[in-house]
Amino acid sequence: MAFKDRVRNLLYDLYERRVRRQLSDVAGPRHVGIILDGNRRWAREAGLDVGHGHRAGARKIADFLGWCQEADVEVVTLWLLSTDNLGRTSDEIDTLLDIIAGVVDDLTERDTRWRVRIVGALDLLPTEVAARLSAAALRTEGRKGMQVNVAVGYGGRREIADAVRKLLQQHAEVGTSIEELAEVLTVDHIAEHLYTSGQPDPDLLIRTSGEQRLSGFMLWQSAHSEFSFCEAYWPAFRRVDFLRALRQYGARHRRYGS
Repeated sequence: MAFKDRVRNLLYDLYERRVRRQLSDVAGPRHVGIILDGNRRWAREAGLDVGHGHRAGARKIADFLGWCQEADVEVVTLWLLSTDNLGRTSDEIDTLLDIIAGVVDDLTERDTRWRVRIVGALDLLPTEVAARLSAAALRTEGRKGMQVNVAVGYGGRREIADAVRKLLQQHAEVGTSIEELAEVLTVDHIAEHLYTSGQPDPDLLIRTSGEQRLSGFMLWQSAHSEFSFCEAYWPAFRRVDFLRALRQYGARHRRYGS
């Protein structure tokens, strides 16, 4: 390793330790959501094909989950593929879906620490991919570790529409009329049918790649979330970037809309 690289790594380690010390008395988030953005741009700027970027991003996921576990995070939601992404070229989508399925298999087979839930409109995915993802999540039932939500074919508006549809179907099955439902309907009734039902809403939402928008990610659940936008592309996202997001979160006074 070159002398410059050794110096840079030393300074990086010192800075990371400093940020860690600043977090020692800070209450962390229970639920962290993250938009893993920038794989394609990272690859193109490096002169590589897009598939290489997606694979590099996939390798980062286990590291990130380990950092979350070290920070005592209880729930992590990873947005890997949006409903809008499904409109890309078939070759790229096929490659990306195969990479995502491989990541989920690794999380559920090689690493037994975490429980996995697939969140998204699986009916929009190829049948064999949806079955593979569902089977992988099923393998983690009964585990007691950190909950990992894998958002695939996910869109915030689609999630709310699906929740309302399930709510209507549930009440239709027991004979409740639309008029009767309208009289008692509350936000809690809808929340019970979201993909993340039974889980706390995200305290912290992170997006990599420098984009400062959520693009519909956890549209319902993010009403009181804190946001952190990081300039690094997802494959280049480092532990210190995550620690800085935790530091930003801990420095904010959460008013919950007041």
